[in-house]
Amino acid sequence: MTIKKVLIANRGEIAVRIARACQEMDIKAVAIYSQADQYSLHVKKADEAYQISTDPLSGYLNPHHVVNLAVETGCDALHPGYGFLSENATLAQVCKDRGIRFIGPSADVMKAMGDKTEARQTAEKAKVPVTPGTGNLKDIDEALQEAGRIGYPVMLKATSGGGGRGIRRCNDEKELKANFDRVISEATKAFGSAEVFLEKFVVNPRHIEVQILADSHGNVIHLYERDCSIQRRNQKLIELAPSPQLTEEQRQYIGDLAVRVATGCGYENAGTVEFLLDDNDEFYFMEMNTRVQVEHTITEQITGVDIVKEQIRIAAGEKLRYRQDQISYRGFAAQFRINAEDPQNNFLPSFGRISRYYSAGGPGVRTDAAIYSGYDIPPFYDSMCAKLIVWAMDWEELLARSGRALHDMNIYGVRTTIPYYENILNHPDFRAASFNTGFVEAHPELTQYSLKSRRESIAAAVAAAIAAQAGL
Repeated sequence: MTIKKVLIANRGEIAVRIARACQEMDIKAVAIYSQADQYSLHVKKADEAYQISTDPLSGYLNPHHVVNLAVETGCDALHPGYGFLSENATLAQVCKDRGIRFIGPSADVMKAMGDKTEARQTAEKAKVPVTPGTGNLKDIDEALQEAGRIGYPVMLKATSGGGGRGIRRCNDEKELKANFDRVISEATKAFGSAEVFLEKFVVNPRHIEVQILADSHGNVIHLYERDCSIQRRNQKLIELAPSPQLTEEQRQYIGDLAVRVATGCGYENAGTVEFLLDDNDEFYFMEMNTRVQVEHTITEQITGVDIVKEQIRIAAGEKLRYRQDQISYRGFAAQFRINAEDPQNNFLPSFGRISRYYSAGGPGVRTDAAIYSGYDIPPFYDSMCAKLIVWAMDWEELLARSGRALHDMNIYGVRTTIPYYENILNHPDFRAASFNTGFVEAHPELTQYSLKSRRESIAAAVAAAIAAQAGL
């Protein structure tokens, strides 16, 4: 089957990214947007664009409305991107029922791997190590009993959770009792499910994930790993590929584990298998993300594989173009999530108008963004406004090039995390590739303004004053 027209059920930089892939493949790209997004870059970049809602969120979150529009506009496929409906099995099923190719796994696989307890069982059947944990819990009494068996600290998790939501660390009985109803409430509101489970908390692990591709002909390969250990409150900030903390032996081992998980659940399309690596260098399966990841970019940089194009080809029924022995990596890549947040003010979102924007460039530098000078960042969505991706032949060159690229990138009118990343980049532990998921919490001093951030703050204030004076 040939795909000729794709509806992109998303917004922002990932929608721009998908539209570019479609256009390179001579496929028409159709964008959707809310009233708040009418001036967004993804609307301008698509071949066609349709307002799906006046409400900022409901249009992006209604699978029936999205698929109806795909049918009405003559699309033969739908790409969900990440976030929103990307891991919603209902969307995949409605697409199938309406004759629209869903660019992702089947609804059944999404349900199975979206249920974290079932995903753990799939990993166990594939002989992939998992952290000690439980099935879905009936009540707080069972939770307390199981926590005593596993041993504190434990993680209380929503079975259908994701994106850092529906998850709490509990160090003792008191914290488990306090968090139990909170997590259930949060899970119900965010994911429509009240089911929760417990997992042994691995203290300050390294967070390593593996990109996989699988077609409908039984072929499954991995594209090596990414290190996502630099994170705050379970939200990733900086990602690296490959991990500078792994040996080649570990790299091959974890890649094989990921392929076994994907094969075990009958996976199809692009996906990511996430692991924790403890102080004893033991890997534990954590979960599988059944969609393209925000950080897919750095895997593309080190392997040369266009993951979004491969997603579309797989959805069209084509075989993978690569065997595992044809996949290799070259150099190192880093992705910096440029968030419109103020690190000095507890990372408070900084929405508003971008008075001036200068993208980074030069050798080995890529920027995926949906912003431009004069664009108003709406307050209804995630605070990430751009992704800075840097590639270099070795780790030392990556550090140097990343520093130069961060200095090159300037966004005026809103506060961003750029100065914070500069501070992280200069920390000796990061430069020595010696860090884990506790790095950000252990170094609160890195939120302090650098010289550049002070200059940006002054420039932003001046720009705002000039704009106000001019009546803009």
